[in-house]
Parts: sequence; C-alpha cells; structure tokens
Amino acid sequence: MTIWPPSPDRLKRPIYRSIAQAFIEAVAAGEFKNGMRLPPHRRLAYDLGVSIHTISRAYEELTRIGLIKGEVGRGSYVTAGSAEVGTPWQAVGESEQVIDLSMLVPVRSAWHDERMRDALRALAEDLPISAYSSFRPRTTLRSHCDAAQIWLQQHCGLDVPRERILPTNGCTTAMTVALMTAAVPGDVILTEDLGHHTIKALGRSLGLRMKGVAMDAEGLLPQAVHDAATKGATAIFVMPSGLSPTTAFMSEARRLAIVEVARKCDLLIIENDAWGPVMKNRPPPLAALAPERTLYLTGLSKLTVAGMRIGWLVVPDRLVTTSRTRHLVTSWMATPLIAEIATRWINDGTASDMLRFQQEQFTRRNRLARKILGHLDLRSGESGMHVWLNLPEDWSAPEFVAHARNERVAIGASANFQVSDNDHPNGVRICLGATSERDLAEGLRILSTLAQSTQEPAVFAL
Repeated sequence: MTIWPPSPDRLKRPIYRSIAQAFIEAVAAGEFKNGMRLPPHRRLAYDLGVSIHTISRAYEELTRIGLIKGEVGRGSYVTAGSAEVGTPWQAVGESEQVIDLSMLVPVRSAWHDERMRDALRALAEDLPISAYSSFRPRTTLRSHCDAAQIWLQQHCGLDVPRERILPTNGCTTAMTVALMTAAVPGDVILTEDLGHHTIKALGRSLGLRMKGVAMDAEGLLPQAVHDAATKGATAIFVMPSGLSPTTAFMSEARRLAIVEVARKCDLLIIENDAWGPVMKNRPPPLAALAPERTLYLTGLSKLTVAGMRIGWLVVPDRLVTTSRTRHLVTSWMATPLIAEIATRWINDGTASDMLRFQQEQFTRRNRLARKILGHLDLRSGESGMHVWLNLPEDWSAPEFVAHARNERVAIGASANFQVSDNDHPNGVRICLGATSERDLAEGLRILSTLAQSTQEPAVFAL
C-alpha cells in the first residue's frame, strides 16, 4: 500500500502534523518526483475528511522545511531534492514556540539595543548633510573608507589603501559585485562542494557556471582545485575561516597551497570573510597572501547587529575601476546613513567592543554545543557562529530537519548548501546565535535525543 495519500483512519493529532509526516515518509519511499503537483487544499481536505485550514497548516509545514513550494495561481509542487534548493533557514512565526537554530545571526542583547538608540540620537543632533543629500559615492563615503581601512587592518589582517576599498550594502552585495568583477557570463567559478547557500543561485542569475570542488576538514583540496581549473575556470569562491556549513577552517599551509594553485592556473580568488573576525587566532587571509588576485569581502552585520547592513569589498589595483562600475550599475553606493553609524562605531571603539562580545558569546556557545552534542559526529570551531552535525546512517537530512521541526527546533539541511551533484556529508547546520543560551541548550538536547533515536516506521504503511 502506498504511503500517500494517507488513510483518514490513521491520522493522529495534531492532524496537520500527521499529514505532513505522511508526506515526508512518502518522499523517503520514492513516491514523489520533483515538480509533481500536490492536490489542491480543498480536494485533499474533502478526501481526508478534515478542514481546509488543517491542510493549509500541513502545507505550510512542508514549505518551511523546503519539501514543497507554492506558486500563486498554480498550486503546490514537490521540491524535495531538486536543484532549486531552498534556504537553510526556516520561516518561524512570532507566535510559534520554535527554537530557531536555522538563522545565522549574531547574539543580541539589551546593550546592543541601547547602543543603536544612542547612535540614532547622535545622528539626530549631528548629521552630515552628505549623509542624506549626496549622490556622489566617493565624496559621501570618504570618511567611511578611512574608518573601514582601520577596521580591516585591526581585525582582518589587511593593510590596504582606501582606494581599494569599496563600501557596499552588506556582504551579499559585495559577493554580487565580486562575481561580476571577476567573471563574465559563461565563465566557470570553482567553490566548495558544500558551500554558501546563495552562491549557486547567484551564479546562475549572473550567467556563471558554479562548479563544486572536493573538500575536507580544512576546506578546498588544492589538487582538486588544480584538476578542475585545468578543465577551464576563471576564479575560486572560498570561505577559508570556518564560514562554510561544515565549519571547514584552512590552516596557513592550506591557504598558501590554494594561493599557489591560483597563481599557477591564473585564477582570481573571491574570499568571503563575512564573519571571519569572530574566529580567534586566524591565519592571514588569502587577500594578504595574494593581494594581486584576491577580491576580499567582509562586513559588520554578523559582528555587531543584524541590521548593520554595511560591507566592504577589497579588490586588486587592476580591478578597482571595474568593481566600482559594477557596483554603480547595481547598487550605486552603500546607504550613507548606515555607513555613518558604522564609521562612528569603528572610530569610538563600539564596533570592536561588539566584536569582542560576539567572540565571547560564541566561544561559550560552542562549548555548550560540544558538551551536549560532542558524543555525536559534531564539527565545531572555537568561536564559530554555527556547528555541523553529521547524522547517523538511520537519518536523512530532510527527515531529520522535519522531525526536529515537529519537536519545535528549526535547523538547516545539507542539501541547502550543495553546489554539485557529488556525494556530500549527510548532515545539518545548527546556528548558535539567534536565541538565548537557555533555549539553545534546550534545542541542542532535543537534537541530541533525536539523533540517537531510531526512526519509527511509516505510520501509514501496512
């Protein structure tokens, strides 16, 4: 007997979860193919003898964990395992009692709230006219580039002239400009096989071909990069300081080896260091080892408060004009008001204080994760913003994510980070910053219990 649709007499309360679980089991059993259309809410509600509201809640649950998607006027479709992977974070309503370990955000406290209020009050009293009236990026953001230069030197290990610093509206904008600067449509970009969750879709939208490269606990394998580059590639997109979902962290020796391959194969390097400064005792960035070919990006939203959408793209001398042009046609310039707050926080030490706060918080939270999940196959850095859990053989990542959500814990599955169709670790990313330490501990304990349990057989199978 097939698992889907479920038999009405086997539904258990809460009914919507029981329906969602039946769908998950049916996906695992191979009863669905990507792109298949699900029955309309009204028809399924009639067939199962439940309310349309119940079906809507079941579909909402499946949408949140990335197994289906809805299209206005067309209905709901199966997306489990498709190339169009969803985001690793889940939609969590304000009224839901969910421990959100899916969103990669910094820890926030009342102290952060007060510092932002102070900054806004100060702006009201002493706001430069250029911050709200100028269309000239280099003139408006000149003092901000001076502050960014200080930040990059103090916390990123980069001593660069301000002419090579391009302020952007966060790291996503910096990523986009970097890719547009380094490559043209049709070019191949090499990256971690399990990498940044937006890089595949972003590359596709720019007409670029993203190719996943084999990696280990330190990230990209130099020989694998070399072998892929000999078949044709323009650049490498890399996250060397623990930012990859598996927390891969490159030693200095590995960084030098990657630089050697890039020089030998004449590859540009795009280095994503969005929250790298949180990581203590980092080796020099690739941009310091190979400044002539590295486009480096970082920012403040992961280090201070999430709304501080300011980033910086550091480019080689020969690409300064190209990067500025690409930025002008996409974003024109970074938002001056946010840049003004960032400038003041860097100059008065607030940003550095906030960075130290994040380092201390994530050091504590990584210790907590190792204490609760350390008996499992866990990968954790000293002060990273997330950990990675390789799952036992009994679990697939989508099923584990779905079961965790049923237990009111939200996490992200490995498929959300997959760049190629190569075999990749069957695991989940667990973010550590979005909730209180008490709730984090509770969520981790729930995941620990779940990982050690054996999945029950499908409720609806005979």
